[in-house]
Amino acid sequence: MRHHFTLKGPFSLLPIAFFLLIFIGSGVYFTLQGVELAFYKVSASVAILPAIFLAVFLGRHSLSDNIAVFIEGVREKNIITMCMIYLLAGAYTEVLKGIGGVDATVYFALQFVPKDATLAGVFLIGAFVSTSMGTSMGTIAAIAPIAVGISQALGLDPSLMAGAVISGAMFGDNLSMISDTTIAATQIHSCSLKDKFNINLFIALVPLLLTLILYLLSAPGEAKEIPLNPNPPDLIFTFPYIFVLIIALLGVNVFIVLSAGLFVGSVIGLFFSPSYTFLELAKNIFEGYTSMNEILVLSLLIGGLSELAKNQGGIRFIVQLVDALIQKWGRRAQGSRIAESAISLLVSICDFCTANNTIAIILAGEATLEISQKYRVPMARTAALVTIFSCVFQGILPYSAQVLLAGSLAGVSPLSVVPYIYYCYLLGISAIVAIIFRLPKLQKN
Repeated sequence: MRHHFTLKGPFSLLPIAFFLLIFIGSGVYFTLQGVELAFYKVSASVAILPAIFLAVFLGRHSLSDNIAVFIEGVREKNIITMCMIYLLAGAYTEVLKGIGGVDATVYFALQFVPKDATLAGVFLIGAFVSTSMGTSMGTIAAIAPIAVGISQALGLDPSLMAGAVISGAMFGDNLSMISDTTIAATQIHSCSLKDKFNINLFIALVPLLLTLILYLLSAPGEAKEIPLNPNPPDLIFTFPYIFVLIIALLGVNVFIVLSAGLFVGSVIGLFFSPSYTFLELAKNIFEGYTSMNEILVLSLLIGGLSELAKNQGGIRFIVQLVDALIQKWGRRAQGSRIAESAISLLVSICDFCTANNTIAIILAGEATLEISQKYRVPMARTAALVTIFSCVFQGILPYSAQVLLAGSLAGVSPLSVVPYIYYCYLLGISAIVAIIFRLPKLQKN
């Protein structure tokens, strides 16, 4: 079955543009209707279906061949590996939440907050908890209510406090070894967690320090006692987070990291929490699986759609655009800088359109991979750049889930929070400087 009009070359990118149009259109519509979390009312895994039908029915091959290409993309090794890691990460996160790991981590982190540096302390707590948990949304949900109570007790601007919480949450979301974004970026670009982490940390270190200084200067105030839970949890429940962080930094395979973390968390829960049973453990693991359903299904569907775009010349068209830019600038030495800029711009546009940094990384994945290979950009560097720039935009978009959640919990407008998310702005500037001066210096692929 063939058609007079087929999608090939740049036109093969139309289905992806169609997907973004549906997603953005629904978000704008519900925003105008005054609906909360407007951009999250229509699931991306549903919005992508018309785009897939368009790509399959108007592809340049026969219908059966186009379906075969789509299936090939769905079952691609990195996509399946990524989905398996999502399931493990979901189970690990839910089990740790179930045994009280989140509450224990937040409680003991608050113990170390200096009384005269509350904002900076909340930022650091968010950074630590998010790096440990691998989820910015989970971090904001756990810390924001406490932070709001602190801001009320100390008379601080709730928008400023919400900005500190988001800044910390996005630091961890970007750097964590077990976050969705890191899993997606490292699997798509076939690089190690350790290598990506090292580059990411190099770029994030100065923004981290500058953010601390800004929050210290924003609300010096007088020292006051921070309200804490009168019933302290057991310190042992924080151990699985520290254990996972250490073995991940040692370069252990991510499957082993998550499996070991799940095992350690399960054992601690069963032996140290009287109310935690095998039935509760099984329930938490299943809830962890279901919490990853949307991103897992979407990863499979985007894998198929991207393979169709690649097969029909769409990805090649993007790479040719980068070629044209490099030729226009006239110096091959500038090639890697332009390639890295193109990679960063692609993922930023995708995040701006979808308001989901994991989806943005997967959606731009085929193109960023091709550009990296052609211009010999180290894969770990590419993985770091896509997580950084998707994190930057995810943290400052007033319609992102993170900003909406923090604003809601703080009882303020999301727009009033955005100016205070210092870390994301500084991280973006630091990454641009790293691209211009090619820092850190690495061996190419």
